[in-house]
Amino acid sequence: MHIKRGKTLALAVLAAGLVTAGLPGPAQAAPAPTATPLSLPAVADVVSAGDRVFVSGGPSSTDVVVASATGAVVGTLSGLPGPSDLLLSADRQTLYVALPTANAVAAFDTGTLVESARYDTGAGECPSSLALTGRYLWFGYGCGGWDGNIGRIDLGRQPARVTTGLDTGSGFYGAPLLTAASQNRSVLLAGQPGLSPASAYTYTIGAGGVLSAPGTNEFMAIGSNLRDIALDPTGATVFTASGAPYEVQAFPFADITTPSATYRTGAYPNAVEVSRDGTRIAGGADASYEPDVFVFSPGGTELAHFELDDELSPGALAWAPNGARLYAVSDDWTGARPVTLHVLPVPAA
Repeated sequence: MHIKRGKTLALAVLAAGLVTAGLPGPAQAAPAPTATPLSLPAVADVVSAGDRVFVSGGPSSTDVVVASATGAVVGTLSGLPGPSDLLLSADRQTLYVALPTANAVAAFDTGTLVESARYDTGAGECPSSLALTGRYLWFGYGCGGWDGNIGRIDLGRQPARVTTGLDTGSGFYGAPLLTAASQNRSVLLAGQPGLSPASAYTYTIGAGGVLSAPGTNEFMAIGSNLRDIALDPTGATVFTASGAPYEVQAFPFADITTPSATYRTGAYPNAVEVSRDGTRIAGGADASYEPDVFVFSPGGTELAHFELDDELSPGALAWAPNGARLYAVSDDWTGARPVTLHVLPVPAA
């Protein structure tokens, strides 16, 4: 077939246009991490509601700092007795704050920042950790000296009903760490922090919020000096961050015997957080002069890492609901530098 010269040129120009249209444009620079100093003496926890981020100051503080999604301070929840663990409702419209020095849990509207309720935990003294499964708000309590246990606030009743002493055999030294699965209301995970060897306890939640007899890990399976725990959204996988070994570990919820995956963080892992969709695992450590925060795939591949100015505070990691940002809070134990909120842009899974 013979093609005239004019047609040949036209086809060549058309082809060149198609090729040009298919080429990618200039690469967009990834957002840079930011760091915002906070007026807090220490840090206990951080959570993200999407448009707002909340950072609590712990037992020696009276404040929860409120920041924008990009880290700018926009307000303060003040006058609180020792605000410690933070927890958001499933719709992110309510912030629960553990108040161990007041033996209470407070609830705030995340939009208006107005306190909407305060629950007296009664005999559950020093409530320090929180978890939520539907209508049940769980709290780990204990002031130290083998008085730790698990309590429950039934938010489905008016007035809400508080029940304590729900674990009958684990023997927690102080307030256990608690966490629940966002997509599974039938499981609860508790951890014994600070002891060696470390222990984690798995529960199923029955009718009326009754806890099953706990399952636990094999001796030394999760190492020593547990600092943080997490569950994947379905509640099938347990994650632990302990002072040793030098990696975050994952275990099947049904059998905490042998890790199903590990995430290398370097010395003294102290935080672990799973993204809302379960596709990325954030892990942190408080070792100096090394990256402090890491992002992994569930299988253990490192996707990103970040170096903070100071050491990551235990458990002070939080994903933005859309997974575009990771929030980390660092502090300087000497007090020479302020508590700092870091906003870390992270790659998509």
